[in-house]
Amino acid sequence: MEERVALIGIVVEKYDSAERMNQILHEYGEYIIGRMGIPYKEKSMNIISVAVDAPMDIISTLSGKLGMLDGVSTKTIYAKSKREK
Repeated sequence: MEERVALIGIVVEKYDSAERMNQILHEYGEYIIGRMGIPYKEKSMNIISVAVDAPMDIISTLSGKLGMLDGVSTKTIYAKSKREK
Protein backbone atom coordinates (compact mmCIF):
# COMPACT_ATOMS: atom_id res chain seq x y z
CA MET A 1 0.00 0.00 0.00
CA GLU A 2 1.27 3.46 -0.90
CA GLU A 3 2.40 5.52 2.07
CA ARG A 4 3.15 9.22 2.22
CA VAL A 5 4.76 11.63 4.61
CA ALA A 6 2.47 14.54 5.35
CA LEU A 7 2.09 17.51 7.64
CA ILE A 8 -1.33 18.24 9.14
CA GLY A 9 -1.73 21.84 10.26
CA ILE A 10 -4.37 22.29 12.96
CA VAL A 11 -5.84 25.50 14.37
CA VAL A 12 -7.89 25.06 17.55
CA GLU A 13 -10.14 28.01 18.33
CA LYS A 14 -12.42 26.26 20.84
CA TYR A 15 -10.59 24.87 23.85
CA ASP A 16 -13.50 22.49 24.57
CA SER A 17 -12.53 20.49 21.46
CA ALA A 18 -8.93 19.94 22.60
CA GLU A 19 -9.66 16.82 24.64
CA ARG A 20 -11.41 15.03 21.76
CA MET A 21 -8.68 16.18 19.37
CA ASN A 22 -6.03 14.64 21.61
CA GLN A 23 -8.03 11.38 21.79
CA ILE A 24 -8.14 11.20 18.00
CA LEU A 25 -4.41 11.89 17.72
CA HIS A 26 -3.76 9.16 20.29
CA GLU A 27 -5.82 6.69 18.20
CA TYR A 28 -3.50 7.36 15.23
CA GLY A 29 -0.33 7.51 17.32
CA GLU A 30 1.40 4.70 15.43
CA TYR A 31 1.52 6.92 12.33
CA ILE A 32 2.65 10.14 14.04
CA ILE A 33 6.30 11.07 13.55
CA GLY A 34 6.13 14.17 15.74
CA ARG A 35 3.95 16.99 16.94
CA MET A 36 4.51 20.63 17.81
CA GLY A 37 2.00 22.94 19.44
CA ILE A 38 2.09 26.70 19.82
CA PRO A 39 -0.34 28.46 22.16
CA TYR A 40 -1.36 31.84 20.76
CA LYS A 41 -2.85 33.40 23.89
CA GLU A 42 -3.40 36.84 22.36
CA LYS A 43 -5.87 35.30 19.88
CA SER A 44 -7.18 32.56 22.23
CA MET A 45 -6.14 29.74 19.91
CA ASN A 46 -3.59 26.97 19.53
CA ILE A 47 -1.64 26.14 16.40
CA ILE A 48 -0.48 22.55 16.05
CA SER A 49 1.52 20.74 13.40
CA VAL A 50 1.51 16.95 13.22
CA ALA A 51 3.96 15.08 10.97
CA VAL A 52 2.69 11.66 9.86
CA ASP A 53 3.92 8.72 7.79
CA ALA A 54 0.91 6.65 6.78
CA PRO A 55 -1.22 5.34 3.93
CA MET A 56 -3.13 8.09 2.10
CA ASP A 57 -6.51 6.91 3.39
CA ILE A 58 -5.32 7.04 7.00
CA ILE A 59 -3.98 10.58 6.59
CA SER A 60 -7.21 11.71 4.95
CA THR A 61 -9.35 10.08 7.65
CA LEU A 62 -7.29 11.58 10.47
CA SER A 63 -7.39 15.07 8.98
CA GLY A 64 -11.12 14.75 8.28
CA LYS A 65 -11.96 13.63 11.82
CA LEU A 66 -9.99 16.50 13.29
CA GLY A 67 -11.52 19.05 10.91
CA MET A 68 -15.05 17.97 11.86
CA LEU A 69 -14.53 18.99 15.48
CA ASP A 70 -16.20 22.23 16.54
CA GLY A 71 -13.73 25.11 16.39
CA VAL A 72 -10.97 23.05 14.75
CA SER A 73 -9.59 23.69 11.25
CA THR A 74 -7.09 21.49 9.42
CA LYS A 75 -5.04 21.57 6.25
CA THR A 76 -2.80 18.77 5.01
CA ILE A 77 0.25 18.99 2.78
CA TYR A 78 1.98 15.93 1.35
CA ALA A 79 5.58 15.20 0.47
CA LYS A 80 6.03 14.73 -3.27
CA SER A 81 7.68 11.32 -2.96
CA LYS A 82 5.55 8.18 -2.59
CA ARG A 83 6.66 5.05 -0.82
CA GLU A 84 5.57 1.45 -1.19
CA LYS A 85 5.41 -0.62 1.95
